Formats: sequence, structure tokens, C-alpha cells
Amino acid sequence: MQLAKEVKYLIHKEILLEWRSKYTINGVLLYVVSTIFTCYLSFVSLGDKLTWNALFWIIMLFASINGVSKSFLQETKGQQLYSYILASPAAVLISKTVYNTLLMLVLTTIALGFYTLVFDSFTPPDMVLYYVAVVLGSVSFSTVFTMVSAIASKAGNGGMLMAILSFPIIIPVLILLIKLAKNAVDGLPWENSYDEIAMLLVVNVLMVATSLLLFPYLWRD
Repeated sequence: MQLAKEVKYLIHKEILLEWRSKYTINGVLLYVVSTIFTCYLSFVSLGDKLTWNALFWIIMLFASINGVSKSFLQETKGQQLYSYILASPAAVLISKTVYNTLLMLVLTTIALGFYTLVFDSFTPPDMVLYYVAVVLGSVSFSTVFTMVSAIASKAGNGGMLMAILSFPIIIPVLILLIKLAKNAVDGLPWENSYDEIAMLLVVNVLMVATSLLLFPYLWRD
């Protein structure tokens, strides 16, 4: 019960801080919209849906890096000390992960809507399955980059360390997401996507479990 109260308070704090500054969500939205429009101008003659699918996930990958990676890297020592006194390490990690997941869900939903609006020929036959891939992608990017951001924040060169640590984890996740989204683009039955959905769920569970085990040791430094 105490953990739930701490998580709720910290999530409210994150939302309040973001609402006051609007730095992250505005910056990522500007990046997403401008990148989609640039891709449209550059590849307007290319009508392959698989290409549009790959472009979408590349855009979402870099948007998540810009949005989620700041969760720990942008915090000052004073803010970290305040959170350390206020709540347990598990509450801090869970609140960051939940907030980043909500943020990515909002951003990816807006991005998908704008993407299908700009590329009217892109709309997958099975939009529900494609949105399931978007939701799983939001959760996966949030869990991976939140933990990697926490590790990188303890190092001197956090940005470079984050890129090195996240690469071997995020590439298999990205491959699974592209395969799952491709099934939606091809209009295949849901039975063909169960393996990818199960693997993504397993990856997310393992990342959360590993994060909860390792983060308290990082938090003490």
C-alpha cells in the first residue's frame, strides 16, 4: 500500500513538472511531425507499405530516445536526493517507467494518426493489430530506456553509455515490432502474430524484473 502511494505521488510529480515546462512532449512532437513530413517529401514516389512501416518504427525509436532517456539524465543531484528521501527505489523506478509509458503512448498514438494522415496509402488492413504493436512498442521502449537511463546517469558520459548499453537490447525488440507490424500491414490473421506478441511481453517482464533487482543498488550510489 505504501509503495502504491509513493508511485502515485511520484507519477503526479512527473506529470506536473512536464505540464509546467512542456519541454519533452513539445520537443518530441516537433521532432516526430517534422521527420514524418520530411520523409513524405523525400519518399513521396515510393509506394511500398513495408518501407513506410520501417520508417515509422525508426522515427518512433529516436522519438523514444529523445523522450524517455531524459527521465534520469536530466535530473540534478538535488532532485535525485529529494526522490531518495521521499520514496523507495522501487517506487522511483516504477513511477518513471509508468510515466514514460504513458508519455510514449500519447506520442505514438499522435504520431500514428499523423503518419496515416500524411501517407494515406499506408493505412494497414488490420489497424487494430498495428495499434497493438504500437502499444507494445511504447511499453518496450519505455522499460528499456528507463533502466538504461538510470544506469547511464551514474556515469560521466551518460549519452554515449546509454547508446552502448541500449543497442544490444533494443535491436531484437525493434525486429519483433517490425515483424508484428508487418503482419498487420499484410493483413495476416492474428494467429501469425502470437509468437511476436508473446516474445515482446516476455522481454518487458524480464526488463521490469531485472530493473527492480538492480536499481536499488544503483540508487544507493
